[in-house]
Amino acid sequence: MISKGCEQCAKGGKMVLFVYGYCDQRDCFYCPLGETRKNVTDVYANERLVEDDEDVLAEARRMDALGTSITGGEPQEALERTCRYLSLLKDEFGEDHHTHLYTGITGGRENMRRLAEAGLDEIRFHPPLELWGDLHGTEWEEILHVAREEGLTPAFEIPGIRPEPEFLEFLDEGAADFCNVNEFEMSHGNFRRMQEKGYELKEGHMSAVENDRDELLDVMGDHPKVYFCTSVFKDAAQHRRRLKRMARQIRREFDDVTDDGTLVYGKTRADPDRFAELGVPEEFYTVKSDHVEVAWWLLEEMIEEGDLADGEIVEQYPTYDGQVVERTPLA
Repeated sequence: MISKGCEQCAKGGKMVLFVYGYCDQRDCFYCPLGETRKNVTDVYANERLVEDDEDVLAEARRMDALGTSITGGEPQEALERTCRYLSLLKDEFGEDHHTHLYTGITGGRENMRRLAEAGLDEIRFHPPLELWGDLHGTEWEEILHVAREEGLTPAFEIPGIRPEPEFLEFLDEGAADFCNVNEFEMSHGNFRRMQEKGYELKEGHMSAVENDRDELLDVMGDHPKVYFCTSVFKDAAQHRRRLKRMARQIRREFDDVTDDGTLVYGKTRADPDRFAELGVPEEFYTVKSDHVEVAWWLLEEMIEEGDLADGEIVEQYPTYDGQVVERTPLA
């Protein structure tokens, strides 16, 4: 089963809003947060550092976001901020802008009420690993019912460390709507702790951990309300689709969008008047302060025919910072 939030994410349509880098949970050796996100109060919309509310809205528009996922750290530890951003997004983009939140604490009824009133649609709980198998009769079972009573869709989202049948019991009992199991991964933020625990990368994989994935799938994989999200899908599909969605949204008439979601165009420091002299239609180029950006194939042709002396083909990400992937000189 794929939830609405996951469906939008799979399309590359979910903006990731990182609201708070602090978290009171100390024993999550697998926490993937890197140095730039861990124990900070900064807010990021996708990769963009947020300076004001307009940055959040601009990033959502930049990718034509279908919805937003709220993450951290622990978003419930910055509840006022989290609720403010939820309201901001719903007010700007309407009720159809789907929102979900990841949390490692229960929070209680008042938090669930405030989150629902602010516009949260779906809440995904990640109980501490040491409690797996013993969640019934605890606050973790209670909060699922409380969240639903307050109008939220309750669910679990857990790392695929080991199979745990108790999560299936919660699904069968109707307490949770679904359970997402993320392939167990190493990151720059956790690899030392993971290695200390004896985990190693799978051969040929950039992030997936060597553990008994087959056993996990045997126990949990066939349940209709369990979705297993692989590291390959997250890295190769979700991220690429988000970039392609963003690239299509911001591309100019002459930009090419690659299969990887990057933008390709030509760049030259030739006199802008030269383009007018050659009769180049205005939609094929734009004049910057110290250079001209132009359709790459047209620039290549103009240099080959001797109309211009030199230039380069530029490939860059469509993200806010516009990181350049590659430059290919033309002469």
